[in-house]
Amino acid sequence: MTKRRILIVEDEAILRRIVKDAVEEAGHYVTTAEDGEEALRLFRAERPHLVIADIMLPKLDGFEMVRAMRKEGSNTQYLFLSARSTAEDVVEGFRVGGNDYLRKPFAINELMARVEALLMRLGDDAESDIYKIGRYEFDCKAQVLTIDGETRHLSTKESALLAALAKEGEKIVSSQCLLTEIWGDDSYYNLRSMNVFVSKLRTYLSKDKSIDISAIRGVGYKLVIRK
Repeated sequence: MTKRRILIVEDEAILRRIVKDAVEEAGHYVTTAEDGEEALRLFRAERPHLVIADIMLPKLDGFEMVRAMRKEGSNTQYLFLSARSTAEDVVEGFRVGGNDYLRKPFAINELMARVEALLMRLGDDAESDIYKIGRYEFDCKAQVLTIDGETRHLSTKESALLAALAKEGEKIVSSQCLLTEIWGDDSYYNLRSMNVFVSKLRTYLSKDKSIDISAIRGVGYKLVIRK
């Protein structure tokens, strides 16, 4: 199954949790926001594949939020959830860029059927975006590392280095290959820089003691996950 990044924007805490649990149970990576401004910040940082949003939100309402997201030019899908159920509301939802509109109250199985239908429109291009590394989840496209609900945003080089190691599983990745692809050349100065970045990644991954980035002297590195 292709795992997707989904942003849930809902100011009602109980409903937000119910939707989050259902989407996570379906195997997707989920972030949540309580208001439109927070959601817009998360959208720009993580570029989700799907946004599930209420309309009546604090700070920035759902219609204005989606209109702003659409201006960013991504191919994100949008599903509105709202107690506002007049024909005018539904039309406005589609007019600002929504792909679907589900009236509250709704059944969770209907919500998930609509979620999967929207995600199917995206194809399989996101299949390699997210890696499971021990207890961590690493979203290389969004440059986000998550464990137990805690999120760290990586720099471009940190993300590229971790992605290069994660893609190879426990195979050794040569220093020359890493330096050429990420730093542009394999000079001694860049080698020292890469070693510093490896140390940073070890620190970021230190909450799971089963994970190690092993140095193979004179060759390169490999990502090891002890069983």
